[in-house]
Amino acid sequence: MSASPLAELVDFARRNSPYYRDLYADLPTDRDRRLEDLPVIDHAGFWAANTARDNRVLTGRHTEGVVFRTGGTTANPKLTLYTRSELAAMAGLWADGYVAAGLRAGDRVANLFYAGEMYASFLFNGLALQEAAPPVVHLPVGGAPSPEVTAEMMAEHEATVVLSTPTTLVRVAAHLASRGASLPSVRLFLFAGEAFHDDQRPVIAKAFPHAAVRSLGYASVDAGVLAAPVEGGADVRVHRVHGPHKVLEILDEDTGEPVREPGRPGLLVATDLVRRLMPVIRYPVGDVAAWVDHDDRTFRLLGRSEKGARVGPVTVYPEDLRAVVEAAVSGDPDRLITGMQAVQRRRDAKDELVLRIAGDITDPERFAAAVRARLDALRPLFGEAVGAGMINPLSVEYVPLERLRVNPRSGKIVRLVDERTN
Repeated sequence: MSASPLAELVDFARRNSPYYRDLYADLPTDRDRRLEDLPVIDHAGFWAANTARDNRVLTGRHTEGVVFRTGGTTANPKLTLYTRSELAAMAGLWADGYVAAGLRAGDRVANLFYAGEMYASFLFNGLALQEAAPPVVHLPVGGAPSPEVTAEMMAEHEATVVLSTPTTLVRVAAHLASRGASLPSVRLFLFAGEAFHDDQRPVIAKAFPHAAVRSLGYASVDAGVLAAPVEGGADVRVHRVHGPHKVLEILDEDTGEPVREPGRPGLLVATDLVRRLMPVIRYPVGDVAAWVDHDDRTFRLLGRSEKGARVGPVTVYPEDLRAVVEAAVSGDPDRLITGMQAVQRRRDAKDELVLRIAGDITDPERFAAAVRARLDALRPLFGEAVGAGMINPLSVEYVPLERLRVNPRSGKIVRLVDERTN
Protein backbone atom coordinates (compact mmCIF):
# COMPACT_ATOMS: atom_id res chain seq x y z
CA MET A 1 0.00 0.00 0.00
CA SER A 2 1.37 3.43 -0.92
CA ALA A 3 2.23 5.93 1.79
CA SER A 4 -0.02 8.89 2.53
CA PRO A 5 0.74 12.26 0.86
CA LEU A 6 1.92 13.57 4.24
CA ALA A 7 4.26 10.64 4.82
CA GLU A 8 5.70 11.00 1.31
CA LEU A 9 6.22 14.74 1.80
CA VAL A 10 7.93 14.29 5.17
CA ASP A 11 10.22 11.58 3.85
CA PHE A 12 11.07 13.65 0.78
CA ALA A 13 11.84 16.74 2.86
CA ARG A 14 13.96 14.80 5.32
CA ARG A 15 15.99 13.19 2.54
CA ASN A 16 16.58 16.34 0.49
CA SER A 17 16.43 19.38 2.79
CA PRO A 18 19.21 19.85 5.38
CA TYR A 19 16.85 21.99 7.48
CA TYR A 20 14.11 19.36 7.62
CA ARG A 21 16.70 16.61 8.10
CA ASP A 22 17.81 18.34 11.28
CA LEU A 23 14.25 19.21 12.34
CA TYR A 24 13.10 15.61 11.96
CA ALA A 25 16.27 13.96 13.26
CA ASP A 26 14.42 12.37 16.18
CA LEU A 27 11.24 11.61 14.25
CA PRO A 28 10.41 7.88 14.01
CA THR A 29 10.36 6.38 10.55
CA ASP A 30 6.75 5.24 11.03
CA ARG A 31 4.99 6.20 7.78
CA ASP A 32 1.55 6.19 9.40
CA ARG A 33 2.25 9.41 11.28
CA ARG A 34 -0.23 12.18 12.01
CA LEU A 35 0.29 15.84 11.22
CA GLU A 36 0.13 16.81 14.90
CA ASP A 37 3.04 14.45 15.63
CA LEU A 38 5.35 16.73 13.65
CA PRO A 39 7.05 19.77 15.21
CA VAL A 40 5.70 23.23 14.40
CA ILE A 41 8.27 25.28 12.50
CA ASP A 42 10.10 27.93 14.48
CA HIS A 43 10.27 31.08 12.36
CA ALA A 44 13.72 32.15 13.56
CA GLY A 45 15.32 28.83 12.68
CA PHE A 46 13.46 28.47 9.40
CA TRP A 47 14.45 31.90 8.09
CA ALA A 48 18.00 31.58 9.34
CA ALA A 49 18.25 28.49 7.13
CA ASN A 50 16.24 29.88 4.19
CA THR A 51 18.80 32.29 2.75
CA ALA A 52 19.64 33.49 -0.75
CA ARG A 53 23.01 31.68 -0.59
CA ASP A 54 23.79 28.34 1.05
CA ASN A 55 20.08 27.69 1.52
CA ARG A 56 19.41 24.74 3.85
CA VAL A 57 15.61 24.61 3.43
CA LEU A 58 15.46 23.91 -0.30
CA THR A 59 15.35 20.32 -1.47
CA GLY A 60 17.35 21.01 -4.64
CA ARG A 61 18.64 23.69 -6.97
CA HIS A 62 16.24 26.41 -8.05
CA THR A 63 16.63 26.37 -11.85
CA GLU A 64 13.22 27.64 -13.02
CA GLY A 65 10.27 29.48 -11.52
CA VAL A 66 10.29 32.66 -9.43
CA VAL A 67 11.73 34.25 -6.30
CA PHE A 68 9.45 36.43 -4.21
CA ARG A 69 10.42 38.70 -1.37
CA THR A 70 8.24 38.83 1.70
CA GLY A 71 8.34 40.73 5.02
CA GLY A 72 11.41 41.33 7.15
CA THR A 73 14.10 43.94 7.64
CA THR A 74 16.01 45.45 4.76
CA ALA A 75 19.17 43.84 6.09
CA ASN A 76 17.58 40.40 6.20
CA PRO A 77 14.72 40.12 3.70
CA LYS A 78 12.76 36.87 3.56
CA LEU A 79 12.76 35.09 0.22
CA THR A 80 10.26 32.49 -0.99
CA LEU A 81 10.98 30.29 -4.00
CA TYR A 82 8.54 28.49 -6.30
CA THR A 83 9.04 26.29 -9.34
CA ARG A 84 7.15 27.13 -12.51
CA SER A 85 4.63 24.33 -11.97
CA GLU A 86 4.09 25.30 -8.32
CA LEU A 87 3.45 28.91 -9.30
CA ALA A 88 1.00 27.89 -12.04
CA ALA A 89 -0.92 25.61 -9.68
CA MET A 90 -1.09 28.35 -7.05
CA ALA A 91 -2.33 30.89 -9.61
CA GLY A 92 -5.08 28.47 -10.60
CA LEU A 93 -6.25 28.18 -7.00
CA TRP A 94 -6.22 31.96 -6.58
CA ALA A 95 -8.29 32.29 -9.75
CA ASP A 96 -10.90 29.99 -8.21
CA GLY A 97 -11.19 32.58 -5.45
CA TYR A 98 -11.98 35.26 -8.04
CA VAL A 99 -14.96 33.26 -9.20
CA ALA A 100 -16.18 32.60 -5.66
CA ALA A 101 -15.86 36.34 -4.94
CA GLY A 102 -18.05 37.27 -7.91
CA LEU A 103 -15.81 37.91 -10.94
CA ARG A 104 -17.84 37.67 -14.17
CA ALA A 105 -17.10 37.31 -17.87
CA GLY A 106 -16.43 40.67 -19.48
CA ASP A 107 -15.26 42.41 -16.29
CA ARG A 108 -12.59 45.06 -16.68
CA VAL A 109 -10.21 44.46 -13.77
CA ALA A 110 -7.99 47.25 -12.42
CA ASN A 111 -4.99 45.70 -10.68
CA LEU A 112 -3.71 48.22 -8.10
CA PHE A 113 -1.29 45.93 -6.31
CA TYR A 114 2.39 46.76 -5.95
CA ALA A 115 5.06 45.64 -8.41
CA GLY A 116 8.83 45.46 -8.38
CA GLU A 117 11.41 44.80 -5.66
CA MET A 118 10.50 41.11 -5.94
CA TYR A 119 7.08 41.60 -4.36
CA ALA A 120 4.44 39.09 -5.36
CA SER A 121 1.04 40.79 -5.37
CA PHE A 122 0.93 42.57 -8.75
CA LEU A 123 2.71 39.86 -10.71
CA PHE A 124 0.85 37.01 -9.07
CA ASN A 125 -2.58 38.54 -9.59
CA GLY A 126 -1.69 39.19 -13.20
CA LEU A 127 -0.84 35.52 -13.63
CA ALA A 128 -4.01 34.44 -11.85
CA LEU A 129 -6.19 36.62 -14.07
CA GLN A 130 -4.90 34.65 -17.05
CA GLU A 131 -6.07 31.48 -15.28
CA ALA A 132 -9.50 32.85 -14.34
CA ALA A 133 -12.40 30.83 -15.70
CA PRO A 134 -14.43 33.84 -16.93
CA PRO A 135 -12.66 35.86 -19.66
CA VAL A 136 -11.83 39.34 -18.38
CA VAL A 137 -9.80 42.41 -19.38
CA HIS A 138 -6.76 43.09 -17.18
CA LEU A 139 -5.95 46.75 -16.49
CA PRO A 140 -2.42 46.63 -14.97
CA VAL A 141 -2.46 50.00 -13.19
CA GLY A 142 -0.20 49.04 -10.28
CA GLY A 143 0.23 50.68 -6.88
CA ALA A 144 2.81 53.33 -7.79
CA PRO A 145 0.66 55.99 -9.54
CA SER A 146 -0.84 58.80 -7.51
CA PRO A 147 -4.50 58.51 -6.46
CA GLU A 148 -5.34 61.11 -9.10
CA VAL A 149 -3.67 59.20 -11.93
CA THR A 150 -5.10 55.89 -10.70
CA ALA A 151 -8.63 57.30 -10.66
CA GLU A 152 -8.18 58.75 -14.14
CA MET A 153 -7.04 55.41 -15.59
CA MET A 154 -9.89 53.55 -13.89
CA ALA A 155 -12.42 56.04 -15.28
CA GLU A 156 -10.92 56.12 -18.78
CA HIS A 157 -10.96 52.34 -19.11
CA GLU A 158 -14.29 51.86 -17.31
CA ALA A 159 -13.03 49.48 -14.65
CA THR A 160 -15.76 47.29 -13.19
CA VAL A 161 -13.61 45.39 -10.67
CA VAL A 162 -10.69 46.55 -8.53
CA LEU A 163 -7.96 44.34 -7.05
CA SER A 164 -6.12 46.16 -4.28
CA THR A 165 -5.16 46.41 -0.65
CA PRO A 166 -7.83 48.30 1.32
CA THR A 167 -5.32 51.05 2.11
CA THR A 168 -4.59 51.77 -1.55
CA LEU A 169 -8.24 51.90 -2.59
CA VAL A 170 -9.14 54.13 0.36
CA ARG A 171 -6.55 56.65 -0.86
CA VAL A 172 -8.14 56.64 -4.32
CA ALA A 173 -11.61 56.88 -2.79
CA ALA A 174 -10.59 59.81 -0.58
CA HIS A 175 -9.20 61.62 -3.61
CA LEU A 176 -12.47 61.14 -5.52
CA ALA A 177 -14.60 62.12 -2.53
CA SER A 178 -12.58 65.31 -1.98
CA ARG A 179 -13.55 66.40 -5.48
CA GLY A 180 -17.15 65.30 -5.26
CA ALA A 181 -16.51 62.61 -7.86
CA SER A 182 -17.31 58.90 -7.99
CA LEU A 183 -16.82 55.86 -10.22
CA PRO A 184 -20.20 54.13 -10.46
CA SER A 185 -18.88 51.65 -13.03
CA VAL A 186 -16.98 49.75 -10.30
CA ARG A 187 -19.24 46.99 -9.03
CA LEU A 188 -16.75 44.89 -7.06
CA PHE A 189 -13.73 45.56 -4.85
CA LEU A 190 -11.60 42.48 -4.18
CA PHE A 191 -8.99 43.00 -1.48
CA ALA A 192 -5.99 41.08 -0.16
CA GLY A 193 -2.76 41.76 1.68
CA GLU A 194 -4.31 43.25 4.80
CA ALA A 195 -7.54 43.15 6.77
CA PHE A 196 -10.56 45.18 5.70
CA HIS A 197 -12.12 47.27 8.47
CA ASP A 198 -15.66 48.59 8.75
CA ASP A 199 -14.43 52.17 9.17
CA GLN A 200 -13.18 51.99 5.58
CA ARG A 201 -16.63 51.30 4.15
CA PRO A 202 -18.05 54.85 4.20
CA VAL A 203 -15.32 56.45 2.09
CA ILE A 204 -15.29 53.53 -0.35
CA ALA A 205 -19.08 53.59 -0.63
CA LYS A 206 -19.05 57.31 -1.36
CA ALA A 207 -16.51 57.03 -4.18
CA PHE A 208 -17.66 53.64 -5.50
CA PRO A 209 -21.40 53.63 -4.76
CA HIS A 210 -22.13 50.33 -6.52
CA ALA A 211 -19.10 48.34 -5.32
CA ALA A 212 -19.54 45.28 -3.14
CA VAL A 213 -16.53 44.43 -0.96
CA ARG A 214 -15.19 40.86 -1.06
CA SER A 215 -11.99 39.07 -0.08
CA LEU A 216 -9.78 37.75 -2.87
CA GLY A 217 -8.80 34.85 -0.66
CA TYR A 218 -6.36 33.96 2.08
CA ALA A 219 -2.68 33.59 1.27
CA SER A 220 0.82 34.62 2.22
CA VAL A 221 3.92 34.84 0.07
CA ASP A 222 5.76 32.28 2.18
CA ALA A 223 2.94 29.80 2.85
CA GLY A 224 1.21 30.24 -0.52
CA VAL A 225 -2.50 30.26 -1.42
CA LEU A 226 -4.40 28.64 1.43
CA ALA A 227 -8.13 29.41 1.29
CA ALA A 228 -10.85 30.92 -0.87
CA PRO A 229 -13.66 33.31 0.01
CA VAL A 230 -16.98 31.65 0.74
CA GLU A 231 -19.29 32.23 -2.21
CA GLY A 232 -22.16 34.49 -1.24
CA GLY A 233 -20.77 34.97 2.28
CA ALA A 234 -21.48 38.27 4.00
CA ASP A 235 -18.45 38.12 6.32
CA VAL A 236 -15.31 39.06 4.40
CA ARG A 237 -13.11 37.37 7.01
CA VAL A 238 -14.60 33.90 6.51
CA HIS A 239 -12.73 31.57 4.12
CA ARG A 240 -12.72 27.92 3.13
CA VAL A 241 -9.49 25.92 3.03
CA HIS A 242 -8.32 24.79 -0.42
CA GLY A 243 -8.44 21.03 0.09
CA PRO A 244 -7.20 18.43 -0.09
CA HIS A 245 -3.63 19.56 -0.74
CA LYS A 246 -3.69 22.62 1.52
CA VAL A 247 -4.03 21.86 5.22
CA LEU A 248 -4.73 24.50 7.85
CA GLU A 249 -4.67 23.85 11.57
CA ILE A 250 -5.76 26.14 14.36
CA LEU A 251 -3.59 25.55 17.43
CA ASP A 252 -4.10 26.66 21.01
CA GLU A 253 -1.67 29.53 21.57
CA ASP A 254 -0.50 28.22 24.96
CA THR A 255 -0.58 24.43 24.61
CA GLY A 256 -0.06 23.95 20.87
CA GLU A 257 -2.94 21.45 20.80
CA PRO A 258 -5.24 21.42 17.75
CA VAL A 259 -8.49 23.36 18.14
CA ARG A 260 -11.58 21.88 16.48
CA GLU A 261 -14.57 23.50 18.18
CA PRO A 262 -16.08 26.58 16.50
CA GLY A 263 -15.42 30.06 17.82
CA ARG A 264 -12.29 29.25 19.84
CA PRO A 265 -9.32 31.40 18.75
CA GLY A 266 -5.94 29.92 17.94
CA LEU A 267 -2.87 30.27 15.75
CA LEU A 268 -3.11 29.33 12.09
CA VAL A 269 -0.52 26.79 10.94
CA ALA A 270 -0.21 25.78 7.28
CA THR A 271 0.97 22.65 5.49
CA ASP A 272 1.22 22.33 1.70
CA LEU A 273 1.17 18.70 0.56
CA VAL A 274 2.24 19.59 -3.00
CA ARG A 275 5.19 22.00 -2.82
CA ARG A 276 8.54 20.24 -3.00
CA LEU A 277 11.26 22.83 -3.72
CA MET A 278 10.63 24.78 -0.49
CA PRO A 279 8.46 22.52 1.66
CA VAL A 280 5.97 24.13 4.01
CA ILE A 281 5.09 21.72 6.81
CA ARG A 282 3.34 23.06 9.93
CA TYR A 283 4.39 26.64 9.22
CA PRO A 284 2.85 29.38 11.46
CA VAL A 285 1.22 31.84 9.08
CA GLY A 286 1.12 34.67 11.61
CA ASP A 287 -2.65 35.05 12.03
CA VAL A 288 -5.20 34.18 14.68
CA ALA A 289 -8.43 32.51 13.54
CA ALA A 290 -11.37 30.45 14.74
CA TRP A 291 -13.23 27.66 13.02
CA VAL A 292 -16.70 28.45 11.74
CA ASP A 293 -17.17 24.80 10.83
CA HIS A 294 -14.21 22.44 11.22
CA ASP A 295 -15.73 19.70 9.07
CA ASP A 296 -16.57 22.18 6.31
CA ARG A 297 -13.06 23.67 6.67
CA THR A 298 -14.39 27.21 7.03
CA PHE A 299 -12.71 29.62 9.42
CA ARG A 300 -12.79 33.30 10.36
CA LEU A 301 -9.67 35.46 10.53
CA LEU A 302 -9.41 37.39 13.81
CA GLY A 303 -6.16 39.35 13.44
CA ARG A 304 -2.42 39.02 13.53
CA SER A 305 -0.55 36.86 16.01
CA GLU A 306 2.65 37.93 17.72
CA LYS A 307 4.66 36.93 14.66
CA GLY A 308 4.24 40.29 12.99
CA ALA A 309 2.15 43.46 13.01
CA ARG A 310 0.51 44.21 9.67
CA VAL A 311 0.23 48.01 9.55
CA GLY A 312 -1.50 48.91 6.31
CA PRO A 313 0.66 47.33 3.59
CA VAL A 314 3.75 47.02 5.85
CA THR A 315 4.73 44.19 8.20
CA VAL A 316 6.70 45.15 11.31
CA TYR A 317 8.03 42.40 13.55
CA PRO A 318 8.55 42.65 17.31
CA GLU A 319 12.21 41.95 16.61
CA ASP A 320 12.33 45.09 14.45
CA LEU A 321 10.98 47.22 17.31
CA ARG A 322 13.30 45.57 19.83
CA ALA A 323 16.26 46.40 17.58
CA VAL A 324 15.34 50.08 17.19
CA VAL A 325 14.75 50.50 20.94
CA GLU A 326 18.04 48.82 21.81
CA ALA A 327 19.83 51.06 19.34
CA ALA A 328 18.15 54.15 20.80
CA VAL A 329 19.23 53.34 24.36
CA SER A 330 22.74 52.15 23.55
CA GLY A 331 25.46 54.27 25.07
CA ASP A 332 23.09 56.09 27.45
CA PRO A 333 23.24 54.62 30.97
CA ASP A 334 20.46 56.98 32.12
CA ARG A 335 17.88 55.18 30.02
CA LEU A 336 16.45 52.04 31.62
CA ILE A 337 13.88 50.01 29.67
CA THR A 338 11.91 47.55 31.82
CA GLY A 339 9.44 46.41 29.20
CA MET A 340 7.99 47.13 25.77
CA GLN A 341 4.94 46.13 23.82
CA ALA A 342 3.59 46.83 20.33
CA VAL A 343 -0.08 47.67 19.90
CA GLN A 344 -2.10 47.77 16.68
CA ARG A 345 -4.93 50.30 16.59
CA ARG A 346 -7.16 52.16 14.18
CA ARG A 347 -7.22 55.98 14.23
CA ASP A 348 -8.80 58.29 11.66
CA ALA A 349 -9.65 55.24 9.52
CA LYS A 350 -5.96 54.25 9.27
CA ASP A 351 -3.82 51.59 10.90
CA GLU A 352 -1.59 52.83 13.70
CA LEU A 353 1.32 51.10 15.40
CA VAL A 354 1.86 52.08 19.04
CA LEU A 355 5.05 51.27 20.90
CA ARG A 356 4.51 51.11 24.65
CA ILE A 357 7.66 51.65 26.68
CA ALA A 358 8.03 51.00 30.41
CA GLY A 359 11.15 52.38 32.06
CA ASP A 360 13.10 55.47 32.97
CA ILE A 361 13.42 57.77 29.95
CA THR A 362 15.14 61.07 30.68
CA ASP A 363 14.01 62.83 27.47
CA PRO A 364 10.82 61.16 26.18
CA GLU A 365 10.32 63.37 23.12
CA ARG A 366 13.89 62.98 21.94
CA PHE A 367 13.80 59.24 22.58
CA ALA A 368 10.54 58.87 20.60
CA ALA A 369 12.04 60.82 17.69
CA ALA A 370 15.11 58.57 17.73
CA VAL A 371 12.95 55.43 17.71
CA ARG A 372 10.87 56.69 14.78
CA ALA A 373 13.98 57.63 12.80
CA ARG A 374 15.59 54.23 13.39
CA LEU A 375 12.41 52.38 12.41
CA ASP A 376 12.24 54.36 9.15
CA ALA A 377 15.87 53.44 8.47
CA LEU A 378 15.28 49.77 9.24
CA ARG A 379 11.90 49.50 7.49
CA PRO A 380 11.83 52.21 4.79
CA LEU A 381 8.42 51.01 3.58
CA PHE A 382 6.94 52.11 6.91
CA GLY A 383 8.10 55.71 6.49
CA GLU A 384 7.02 55.70 2.85
CA ALA A 385 3.54 54.50 3.81
CA VAL A 386 3.30 57.23 6.46
CA GLY A 387 4.42 59.87 3.96
CA ALA A 388 1.85 58.66 1.46
CA GLY A 389 -0.93 58.99 4.05
CA MET A 390 -1.63 55.25 4.04
CA ILE A 391 -0.95 54.69 7.76
CA ASN A 392 -0.43 56.79 10.88
CA PRO A 393 3.09 57.55 12.15
CA LEU A 394 4.54 55.36 14.87
CA SER A 395 3.18 56.44 18.25
CA VAL A 396 5.34 56.02 21.37
CA GLU A 397 3.66 55.76 24.78
CA TYR A 398 5.39 55.69 28.16
CA VAL A 399 3.54 53.59 30.72
CA PRO A 400 4.20 51.88 34.07
CA LEU A 401 5.34 48.28 33.71
CA GLU A 402 2.08 46.98 35.17
CA ARG A 403 0.15 48.54 32.29
CA LEU A 404 1.76 46.23 29.76
CA ARG A 405 -0.59 43.38 28.92
CA VAL A 406 0.59 39.96 30.05
CA ASN A 407 -0.43 36.40 29.25
CA PRO A 408 -2.76 35.38 32.11
CA ARG A 409 -1.35 31.86 32.13
CA SER A 410 2.38 32.49 31.85
CA GLY A 411 2.63 36.06 33.16
CA LYS A 412 4.85 36.96 30.20
CA ILE A 413 4.48 40.32 28.48
CA VAL A 414 2.45 39.95 25.28
CA ARG A 415 4.76 41.38 22.64
CA LEU A 416 2.04 42.30 20.15
CA VAL A 417 -1.52 43.34 20.99
CA ASP A 418 -4.16 43.88 18.29
CA GLU A 419 -6.81 46.32 19.54
CA ARG A 420 -8.44 46.81 16.15
CA THR A 421 -12.02 45.80 15.61
CA ASN A 422 -13.57 45.02 12.27
